[in-house]
Amino acid sequence: MNILDKIIADKYREVELKKSLIPVSQLESSKLFERDTVSLAANLKSSSSGIIAEHKRRSPSKAVINQNLNVQDVAVGYENAGVSGISVLTDCKYFGGSLDDLVYARASVKTPILRKEFIIDEYQILEAKAYGADVILLIAAVLDKNQLNRLADFAKKLKLDVLLEVHDLQELEKSLDAKVDMIGVNNRNLKTFEVDIANSKNLASKIPDHFIKVSESGISNTIAISELKEYGYKGFLVGENFMKTTDPGKAATDFIFELETQFKKSV
Repeated sequence: MNILDKIIADKYREVELKKSLIPVSQLESSKLFERDTVSLAANLKSSSSGIIAEHKRRSPSKAVINQNLNVQDVAVGYENAGVSGISVLTDCKYFGGSLDDLVYARASVKTPILRKEFIIDEYQILEAKAYGADVILLIAAVLDKNQLNRLADFAKKLKLDVLLEVHDLQELEKSLDAKVDMIGVNNRNLKTFEVDIANSKNLASKIPDHFIKVSESGISNTIAISELKEYGYKGFLVGENFMKTTDPGKAATDFIFELETQFKKSV
């Protein structure tokens, strides 16, 4: 069993436990459940940088990344840097995150927030809405076509944006009928954790133009983003590159400044 299979097996058990403790009615009565969401997809369309900055304490591939900072300070730093969106990891066992991180980030910023999670059930989408997310992630590697369509439809009914993540052409092809806003190409193989941004380049032409293209993982410099923009990418999820510093907000500020300076020189 690879690490992804282990995560998903644990996730099914976790969701069933949560369902037994917190009823759907309690999630739907949350103050945040009625808030108007902010579209990450719309932000990416108009952004010059397209950066989606991530709050990430640790991961199975890198162990501890940064556990010394609170999510509120990181989120505010990212918003001040001018990011298009903020990704918040909520998986506890493997990434050290929680739904508390999501709600603290929501209380601190107005920037669209993505709940970065291994979603396998509508219940988790209700959680995302109740804890202040604007966007959810669906991972094609762990969902069949019917699940993708069902979960995407459910999220759209709650007025949440949907970022659908793929790793290869087979996953992309089964995802094209889903009602999602963005298709993200993960440059990290979730089974081996090897990273190669060529994956985004190779799949770019296969993604229909009505989806906003997002490149995820392994983006550590502005040159990579400049190259990916030539392939039609509008969004770029950056996590470890900022989080491994003592001040992720400043790292994001410097990165976006360099990127925008590069863009001005090229036009």
